[in-house]
Amino acid sequence: MMSKINNLLNVKQQYATANNLYTRISIHDKYSTNKMGFGNWIVSNYKIDKGMKVLELGCGTGDMWKNRESLISHCSKLILSDFSEGMITTTKENVGNYDNIEYKVLDIQNIPYEDETFDIVIANMMLYHVPDIYKGLAEVRRVLKKGSCFYCATYGEHGITAYLSKILDTYDIEDNLNKNFTLQNGYNILSKSFSNIEKLEYIDSLAVTNVDDMVDYIYSLSSMTALSNVPKHIIKEILMRNLTNGVLNILKEYGMFIAS
Repeated sequence: MMSKINNLLNVKQQYATANNLYTRISIHDKYSTNKMGFGNWIVSNYKIDKGMKVLELGCGTGDMWKNRESLISHCSKLILSDFSEGMITTTKENVGNYDNIEYKVLDIQNIPYEDETFDIVIANMMLYHVPDIYKGLAEVRRVLKKGSCFYCATYGEHGITAYLSKILDTYDIEDNLNKNFTLQNGYNILSKSFSNIEKLEYIDSLAVTNVDDMVDYIYSLSSMTALSNVPKHIIKEILMRNLTNGVLNILKEYGMFIAS
């Protein structure tokens, strides 16, 4: 019980503002080799028909809805929600005011809507933070209409954090990536609440040419807290030693599940 409380406090602190999240997003925007972009790929898999009622949990900065007037217009109601009030403030600023959009602070473990309210529920890059994931998924299943879809993107266990842990092992940096919901175990977790599950993988990597950007990225990661006492110039020197023709190449592992 105590570990769940501590995790909840850590998540609240990490996402109190959008600063760390923006640092991580910027690395992907600048250096991803797949130019489609993970957010664009996620949205391309949504099947939102006109008149649908949509709930997004953990909307973060709301960037995936920015400048998507056509998709927004398909929704009779779009509720963008997050556990963090700071994130909701940022989302409002990014997305703007629409008659059919409502912004709410809420917890996936206690969704304040009646059974079978939504045609679509979305929870991208956040399920691994939920203290009781099975309770959260049961709530998602409860508020979804029968036969409707739940979209949830996540990362894999062999991507950026695993790579960084390997090259920084001199400082006893372990791969302590939050593995509560990944591409590897997500299917089995979702199968407790959903009968039809599809996994899609997004092929991508980073080709970083400015190591300073990668240093900032590393220090924005909650899984790299052990580096807090290590000077940044030391981390930069290690990264520089791993360049190939002036480029730091890092495999990414991202994807999503579609459950119904």
